[in-house]
Amino acid sequence: DDEVSFVETFSERLVMRNLEISKAFSGEEALQVLETNKNLEVVILDVKMPGMDGIETLVKIKIKFPLVEVIMLSGHADVESAIDGMKQGAFDYLMKPVDMDQIITKVTAAATKKRQHEEKIIQARINEITSRRA
Repeated sequence: DDEVSFVETFSERLVMRNLEISKAFSGEEALQVLETNKNLEVVILDVKMPGMDGIETLVKIKIKFPLVEVIMLSGHADVESAIDGMKQGAFDYLMKPVDMDQIITKVTAAATKKRQHEEKIIQARINEITSRRA
């Protein structure tokens, strides 16, 4: 999100709920954070940002980090951007102001989905290796 005060307050509230947070204030910065921290599971991404908007950032995240789940946020009731975000691979789309219990539920579900995908990939690799030995 490009709104520094929103990011700071939102991050503090997530940290109080025992989540590890990395902050970014633009789409470009979000991509840099993902590049340096390969353990990130979920990105909470604002739709409306100057420069690279949320949808463009989502597309780039899904290309470079396909297993990372993205929850889109918007302060504007924009059904078109919600549909576009979901088509581009967003895990979910929520309206600001966001209920913290709702966002925690969504983040937990998104992280679980990412871990399940990673486990399937690992299992497929194990199956491939063991089938070569047989």
